[in-house]
Amino acid sequence: MLEYYGNPDKSRLPGLLERPTSGNEDVIRSVDEILSDVREHGDEALLRLAERFDGARPDSLFATPGEFAEAEALVSPSLRKAVDEACSNIRRFHEAQLPKGEVVETQEGVVCSRRIVPIGRVGLYVPSGTAPLFSTVLMLAIPASVARCRDIVLATPAKNGKVNPAILYAAKVAGVHRVLKVGGAQAIAAFAYGTESLSPRDKIFGPGNRYVSFAKLRVSSFVAIDMLAGPSEVMVVADRSSDPVFVAADLLSQAEHGNDSQVVLLIREDEAEAARIYSEVRGALSGLLEELPRADFMLRTLENSVAISYPSSEDILYAVNLYAPEHLIINTSDCDELLEGVENAGSVFLGPYSPESAGDYASGTNHTLPTSGWARSSSGVSTDSFIKKITVQKLTRKGAGLLAPTVMEMAAAESLYAHRKAMEVRTCR
Repeated sequence: MLEYYGNPDKSRLPGLLERPTSGNEDVIRSVDEILSDVREHGDEALLRLAERFDGARPDSLFATPGEFAEAEALVSPSLRKAVDEACSNIRRFHEAQLPKGEVVETQEGVVCSRRIVPIGRVGLYVPSGTAPLFSTVLMLAIPASVARCRDIVLATPAKNGKVNPAILYAAKVAGVHRVLKVGGAQAIAAFAYGTESLSPRDKIFGPGNRYVSFAKLRVSSFVAIDMLAGPSEVMVVADRSSDPVFVAADLLSQAEHGNDSQVVLLIREDEAEAARIYSEVRGALSGLLEELPRADFMLRTLENSVAISYPSSEDILYAVNLYAPEHLIINTSDCDELLEGVENAGSVFLGPYSPESAGDYASGTNHTLPTSGWARSSSGVSTDSFIKKITVQKLTRKGAGLLAPTVMEMAAAESLYAHRKAMEVRTCR
């Protein structure tokens, strides 16, 4: 459980920090069959696959007003209040991200600008397997609503024909326009290809299991996707100032997502002190596991997980940036200073009172984040994910005349004489 490797040579880190993998050949074959079925048979395939995978053929593909009303009545007042507060915080943070179009006169008579335009039709996928992730509804639908996307459709599995009530309530308050009662690769197929009752989406968002991830990969050649989100992960950086119970709780909060998740503990101390801290954290893990209902998931995840120590911040940051974690918790006495050296992470949580679960639910940041090392080059979902920026330029007659020598010289040097002519005819009359 969370094996400790002490202070390894840095050449060993890529192997120690390798993500768990499993065979995917059967998954790929199944996904391709589902994509083909939905592309060919549309709504009929969705209904048939819903019955096959989710236990019942739904009465309708989309949630009805009656289902929304019933769901709201089933959600407890305390949970409705929590969802509403989280919604408010998330909306406030994502509204602050709205860009303003720039207008720049690059030289006399040449004005360049950018128009901010929402993506028109978006498809949001929300899992509902071992846990109904209604929080993901907020994380996807709120920035889509803030960006003013005109057609927001959410897809989620309907177990035995029923969508989880909390998911429907969150969809209502977050601004979803319709809820498709379909999960898995078949939902991604519907988003990508369209069916009789659903137009194709311009971009697909949301996490999912391997079937969903492979389906997104398969359709990404002709429809935009947010990212290839794999199993969830957290990296925790601790030192002698860290409360071992806090550290253990943070590791377990991510471990309970599933047995293909991974957690990594980095201890910034010399080997003797690090060994003591590791022992205390391991003891805290054992104690907390006895209190928690999803211990079987967490124990399997801990088998995929490691603890490593280095005495220097430089080596700790090397490990952080090499791994590029989805979630990074810096629970050290100098967390703000360490943050300055972080280059690769999806979302960062600073100090002893910033658990990853705060960002998962209600602090305001988005929890749809790059995994599997994609944080080296990608960002998490934001308002920016739901908008396009269209560049515009307008030249006056004088501006065209002033810019013409530069354009004509460059076009001729590239042997693109029609480009040169398009400028020349405007300046020689």
